[in-house]
Amino acid sequence: MPIRLLIADDHTLFREGLKRILEMEEDLEIVGEAGDGEEALRLVEAIRPDVILMDINMPNLNGVEATRVIHERHPDAKIIVLSIHDDAQYVYRALQLGATGYLLKEVDASTLVEAVRLVARGEGYIHPRLTPMVINEMRRLRRLSEGLVGEEIVEGVKKADPWHRLTDREKEVLRLIVRGLTNRDIGRALGISDKTVKNHISSILSKLRIPDRKQLIIRALEEDWLKR
Repeated sequence: MPIRLLIADDHTLFREGLKRILEMEEDLEIVGEAGDGEEALRLVEAIRPDVILMDINMPNLNGVEATRVIHERHPDAKIIVLSIHDDAQYVYRALQLGATGYLLKEVDASTLVEAVRLVARGEGYIHPRLTPMVINEMRRLRRLSEGLVGEEIVEGVKKADPWHRLTDREKEVLRLIVRGLTNRDIGRALGISDKTVKNHISSILSKLRIPDRKQLIIRALEEDWLKR
């Protein structure tokens, strides 16, 4: 069965461009188009797409708010935010409100297609160029939290660190996930098969008691694991 896609963007030419790229893939099917957030909500209810490609800046209801509403109604909905904004605060906000992925509109066709497939499988995806900025934003928010709650945060930090539950290889895989690499790219980087990569990811999620790839990325950035 093909992956059923809904495209939500108020620019007709951009939607048409996305359609041309995505419809070249045999496993992808465009089942709906929306020109604003409210229309996107109606179409989600009517056609229940597998993956939603959501522009941030749309009339009537913006993409971030539409993402929040869709996630509240359908917690398992898979949403990739498409944006011109490379500010880490936009990324963090979108993920917190339920987005599964975040891509800049400058993304190349192959990365877009790969991101759609990953998200359809329940994995998260952040545009690789944004990863350093997201890390810095997480650090900023963490410092702010430490300043606000003081000793509560300190006590929490003293608890057992789940990072140490992972093997060295699992730590390598996790670092590459956070940097935005796909399973295939991780396998190439480490000289292992796609199946082995998937096994490592399953083990990581199990050991850290994290439900999916998106939450894994968020947790890793919050805990600053890339610096370990």
